[in-house]
Amino acid sequence: MGDAILTTRFTALRSEREKMLAGALYDALDPELVDQRERARDLCHDLNASRERDQELRRRLLTELLGSGGDSVWIQPPFYCDYGSNIRLGQRVYFNFNCVVLDVCAVDIGDFSFFGPGVQIYTASHPLEAKLRRTQEFGKPVSIGSDVWVGGGAIILPGVTIGSRTVIGAGSVVTKDIPEGVLAAGNPCRVIRENIAGDSDE
Repeated sequence: MGDAILTTRFTALRSEREKMLAGALYDALDPELVDQRERARDLCHDLNASRERDQELRRRLLTELLGSGGDSVWIQPPFYCDYGSNIRLGQRVYFNFNCVVLDVCAVDIGDFSFFGPGVQIYTASHPLEAKLRRTQEFGKPVSIGSDVWVGGGAIILPGVTIGSRTVIGAGSVVTKDIPEGVLAAGNPCRVIRENIAGDSDE
């Protein structure tokens, strides 16, 4: 989709936040968005400064930070995100140390999905045109199914969907959709083995 199309497609949207969530070009320096990012960074700071024994505090912070799933998610600090409110988690999602989620658009993650240390999920992107890039950016949502395991250091790029029960190898760069129930790895990430659900002892 060209930059010009992104500029004109969502002209009926009123606020920069509405444009951002819809995947249109928007101004990230809009005061409302700046306030929301500062709120998220303050909550992340408090989470990252907490001690392991501060489980009640961590639960309260995560419930306040995340759009949904804060009541059961397990996040091992440090953790970083842009807004938090655009991260919607199912039950018992797990993030290991040092994960980053740039959630300018929705990040939807299903039940019991696990993320190794240093995993990065990006919804944020920028126009190819340099002059436009000075003042505008845009995003694409990321969707990850249930029972997904993403290995340490993997990067998931804007607009990607990963199907349920899939395993993403450590260090992978996921540039395109990955179907459910497969083992995928590499840069760019590609399917290495299909039907891994058949390996279960259940």
